[in-house]
Amino acid sequence: MHSTIMAAPSQLPSHDDRPVDAENGDGSATPSQGAGVCGSGGGVGGIPVVDLAVLVDGSADHRSQAIRELGQACEDWGFFMVTNHGVPEALQEAVMDACKQLFSLPMEEKEEHIHAGPMDPVRIGSGFYSVMDAVAFKRDYLKMFTHPDFHCPAKPAILRDIAMEYSSCTRALLLHLAKAISQSLDLAGGRLSEALNLESCFQILVGNHYPGCSRPDDEAIGFLAHSDHGLLTLLFQNGVDGLQVKHDGRWVLAKPLPGSFFVIAGDQMEIVTNGRYRSALHRVVLGGEQARMSIVSLIGPCLDSVVEPLPEMAAPDGKGLEFRGMRYKEYLEKQQSKKLDEKTALDIVRVQHQQLSRG
Repeated sequence: MHSTIMAAPSQLPSHDDRPVDAENGDGSATPSQGAGVCGSGGGVGGIPVVDLAVLVDGSADHRSQAIRELGQACEDWGFFMVTNHGVPEALQEAVMDACKQLFSLPMEEKEEHIHAGPMDPVRIGSGFYSVMDAVAFKRDYLKMFTHPDFHCPAKPAILRDIAMEYSSCTRALLLHLAKAISQSLDLAGGRLSEALNLESCFQILVGNHYPGCSRPDDEAIGFLAHSDHGLLTLLFQNGVDGLQVKHDGRWVLAKPLPGSFFVIAGDQMEIVTNGRYRSALHRVVLGGEQARMSIVSLIGPCLDSVVEPLPEMAAPDGKGLEFRGMRYKEYLEKQQSKKLDEKTALDIVRVQHQQLSRG
């Protein structure tokens, strides 16, 4: 069996802040072969690709190699694709279609959830949290808390059962990944789960709708650059690109392999690993006439868990821990009540080390 994570070719487009195609850095598209080997072929933009089947059922040698490569993907990117994940394509299509039905409902049938606050279990809105938004994002969304307690709008009626099944299926996938990530840190597979009480993890399901742009050259902001507040985020889209991830100072267009999910490390991953695995900065940019939709399943620690760096993650140079402990619920409330501004929410818990002056 081949290695499970591979590097792949192309980056996307403006000046220094524009995504670029391929590794040329000049905006030209140059196809190339992935640096790694994997039976499913290469990804795009150098984004790592993880084969879950190897992580779960591979031979000891292949699984060990896959876990090392998963750790490298987390350390270098905080962002990767996962293939052979076991989530049925029909279920993915069903949850996407149910969310489309919700967005098409008359306003009066969604109204009870439109004025909900950031910690209400069901919220329908636009932007990030419109009361706090500094700019107008071109995004409509449905957010619902699905674990440990399941919440769902009453309409469309078809959404409840589909969302419940999808949440359960994707939660199992994310917990598999959390176990492998724990092992990639040379810890027991259950160490992250134990520290964050992932058996009672907090899960959110989000449906996003981004309208098309009338002109392809519009630099429309679908969603500003940000990191996610949770531990791990799973995302798939409707075939319309727009998601970008920042890597080595450049924005890389995230183009998925067929049948894959994107996995995004969140702020709680950065905190619990003491900065070794950093949360990924990502954004959505719109540039075509076709509407873009994405479905997000996010897990975080138990809301009552105090999240702090694992003692095993203390820096070997004696610098100590980079973050102080905070209950996840408190972090979430603070992050959701601030204007979206890249990764500044982490400053809430960041330890400010004093610089020693030299005489």
